[in-house]
Amino acid sequence: MKMPSTSTIVTLLFLTSVHCKDVSEQREETRLRHKPPVEEAPSRARPQLDTLPFYDDASFTPKWLGNNPSELAAFHTIPAFTLTNQNGEDVTEATFKDKIYVADFFFTTCPGICLTMTQSMSQLQDNFKADDEVLFLSHSVTPTKDTPAVLKSYADAHGAISGKWHMVTGERSTIYGLGRQQYFAEEDLGQEKSEEDFLHTENFLLIDRNRHIRGIYNGLNKTDIRQLTADIKLLKREHT
Repeated sequence: MKMPSTSTIVTLLFLTSVHCKDVSEQREETRLRHKPPVEEAPSRARPQLDTLPFYDDASFTPKWLGNNPSELAAFHTIPAFTLTNQNGEDVTEATFKDKIYVADFFFTTCPGICLTMTQSMSQLQDNFKADDEVLFLSHSVTPTKDTPAVLKSYADAHGAISGKWHMVTGERSTIYGLGRQQYFAEEDLGQEKSEEDFLHTENFLLIDRNRHIRGIYNGLNKTDIRQLTADIKLLKREHT
């Protein structure tokens, strides 16, 4: 019996990997069609605070830090990254230097919750349109499909302001690593996931000027978006 060549085996493995990713994305699209509308989505509403907590893991247990520089420097931060936005420009951690920003994860062909998430992000952009200290960052979780040109069309259709709201693509491993290990966007405690498992979540993350995570919000819930707006204003006061 003739054994298949090495190149044939590699090709089959590659095609199998691609198929698994496509199936995972198709299953997620089906699931998203049945997510509750914004009015029914659970809220993360909480009492108004005088200062915001810090977060450093997927449990989102609040940590209350003082103004000790060494304590803050040792705390979890979003690491350096390089991605590409809808204008074909590099977007890095330096893009957000001394800025407050809101991050989320989406894809342009999402049939369900992404449209509501995009509407929520658009509302936030309107709330801070004239504020140069506040930016927005939406990561595509289907980066091979969501090219800069595709993102540009989507951004234009939803009123994203160039330089204000970055919709980014890049290496899948980079985006998934950021989403799961750095932003803790999925909150799937105890669930081991690989890059093959589709990443998608309705969570919005609030990041401060020092790249610390300061809040997590349901992007489908109007009450949470109002809370996020208030928390951005609170963060701005914290740094004045």
